[in-house]
Amino acid sequence: MEALLTSTAVVALAEIGDKTQLLAIVLAARFRRPWPIVGGILAATLANHFLAALAGEQAAAWFDGPWFRTAVAASFILMAGWTLIPDKLDEAEAKPSRFGPFLTTLVAFFLVEMGDKTQIATIALGARFHDALWVTAGTTLGMMLANVPAVFLGEALVRRVPLPAVRTIAALLFLVIGLWLLARTTGLIGA
Repeated sequence: MEALLTSTAVVALAEIGDKTQLLAIVLAARFRRPWPIVGGILAATLANHFLAALAGEQAAAWFDGPWFRTAVAASFILMAGWTLIPDKLDEAEAKPSRFGPFLTTLVAFFLVEMGDKTQIATIALGARFHDALWVTAGTTLGMMLANVPAVFLGEALVRRVPLPAVRTIAALLFLVIGLWLLARTTGLIGA
């Protein structure tokens, strides 16, 4: 349950103002068909985040040791800094294709999520919890919690949400998790 709840919270907060959330708004404005867009986000996130969580889980199984746990903790601390940097949506990412809202969203979200902070966080969460299924469920739920309102409410939502405050909260969450993992690895607190 901890893997699900932590993964949901981390990704939902990290996704606010992220380029994939901006992409959701652009796609909603372009196609004006929210349900196929939501379906595309769900399918792309499940595929992308399962692969990321599995990679993290497998890496943790192969490299288990104090140095690897320190690297996982450091990745959360680095994510804290990265979260404070606002994302911009490139024009190339904003242009939908001729394939309709579901397929366009599926492909665009899968590709845009590659190397994104939520994908890197999913890898780290997979390594931390050694449970690709619960991490995938949590990170996917977090993505949906952040992106479905963006699809339905679009720009009105973005204008009302204080993105710097949300980024700061997300960064603090990453930092706390990273410091907690580091303290456990170094023996400052018990497991």
